[in-house]
Amino acid sequence: MSRDSSTFKESYNQALDLIRDTGLPGALPTETALSRTLSVSRTTVRAILARLDEAGIITWEGRSKTILRQPGQADYFGKAETASATEKVSSRFMEYVLNSDLAPGSALNESDLKKRFGTSSSVIREFMIKFSRFGLITKERNHSWVLRGFTRDFAEELFEVREMFELRAFDAALAAGPDAPAQSALVALGPRHEALLARIEEDYLAFPRLDEAFHRATIEAHDNRFMTDFFEVVSMVFHYHYRWNRSDELQRNRDAIHEHLRIIRALEAGDAQEAAAAYRDHLANARRTMRASALWE
Repeated sequence: MSRDSSTFKESYNQALDLIRDTGLPGALPTETALSRTLSVSRTTVRAILARLDEAGIITWEGRSKTILRQPGQADYFGKAETASATEKVSSRFMEYVLNSDLAPGSALNESDLKKRFGTSSSVIREFMIKFSRFGLITKERNHSWVLRGFTRDFAEELFEVREMFELRAFDAALAAGPDAPAQSALVALGPRHEALLARIEEDYLAFPRLDEAFHRATIEAHDNRFMTDFFEVVSMVFHYHYRWNRSDELQRNRDAIHEHLRIIRALEAGDAQEAAAAYRDHLANARRTMRASALWE
């Protein structure tokens, strides 16, 4: 398995978790045991051990695999690098819908999507089936799908669940302290927000991707598989939806950047109370934006 594959990187991260759990002084088990624990081949296990040895995390000599140091956050591969092929298609599909202005009722052919995204038919089909559960896409004959519109009731219900999940994840990040992964990830997005704000007049359509990264950071750091899975649908509707009213999009995006920066600045200052208030204000404004700016079917 290539060291560049997402599966290798995910298995490597699992090996780092195992090392952290084992602690110092300690040693890793046999290659056979690691193969079972990580659910990968012994060839992949050897590639993981070699990388750990190169990073100075262990020393590997024959059967001896001695832990030299505890891994830090910088040793891990990020979420973007361990994302599955289906997850990567998800983001690209959303951009395709946004940039193409596809109307409700538009046909989507699996063969065309396969060529567009440079992936396999099985990955495309897995992705489409995932979204069909929510009624946003329906299956037709001959490997075709239809993009459906969404109603006000659907969006209101979806936002209610979104609000519950995001506030739960954000409150947990605040309770975990300033070094929590979610707080660090949000603060790290500060320069990207400032850079986009400086060129917002000519590049306001770049905001949906940044908005997705901002909200995804909180959800993914919470590490709840149901929240993560649900977030893909949230992105589809609220971050990339093809039916937003474009007339005030520039101002909406500018306002949202300022709201994000208010949250980031509060986190940088260690003001958990202000950060919590800013996050709630941001979600309340997002709900008002949805009601005022969406073109309902």
